[in-house]
Amino acid sequence: MLTKSQIKLITSLKQKKYRQQEGLFVAEGIKTIKELLDSSLTLYHVFTTTSFHLDTKEETIITEKELKKISFLTTPNTALAIFKIPDATSINANNLIVALDNVRDPGNLGTIIRLCDWFGIVDLICSTATVDCYNPKVIQATMGSITRVNVSYLNLENFLKENETEVFGAFMDGENVYKNQLPNKGVLVLGNEANGISATTEVLVTKRISIPRFGQIQATESLNVATATAILLSEFKRS
Repeated sequence: MLTKSQIKLITSLKQKKYRQQEGLFVAEGIKTIKELLDSSLTLYHVFTTTSFHLDTKEETIITEKELKKISFLTTPNTALAIFKIPDATSINANNLIVALDNVRDPGNLGTIIRLCDWFGIVDLICSTATVDCYNPKVIQATMGSITRVNVSYLNLENFLKENETEVFGAFMDGENVYKNQLPNKGVLVLGNEANGISATTEVLVTKRISIPRFGQIQATESLNVATATAILLSEFKRS
């Protein structure tokens, strides 16, 4: 049975400030929760209509009606779990790093984290204005990949200034990515959904690259940032 204090805690974790204050985040759905349970993350508690057969101190069996009270989904998915936010780990500058400059959409960030996992990108750097990776919608979109990608939030400009590898930026007027020999390390920067890479970050980019348009009319203004990430990472790995 759910208590009022449990309901209050869970609903508060929808907001970033309370996630940071409590050091906790929410994950929903059997598949996602099992992925997180199999990782190094620490479970705080799981509320479920179907038992995971965990220690009784960590698991509470609830009804579907109770699950609806605490779920952030339109259609609740059997279980909701709370995990502890892990401590940040160091960044390995000897690999290819993806950096996001003020990406705001949770679905985009979740998809980009999955793409990093797919293409073997260990470190994903986010500017402080980028959406929180522990936002419930981001966690849902990562489908467990959040456990295999090191996401760091920091001052992006300072990081790029101190970085000693080449900095690639995705721009509409950059060099054709298909005609470039790309290295196996460096930083690939992608910008905000509406405004692209900010001016303060742009001046720190050492190589501008673009994905050419092949349509005859060429009326499409731009690609979705997650789609662009998939294409660019594929080219980096192919090279």
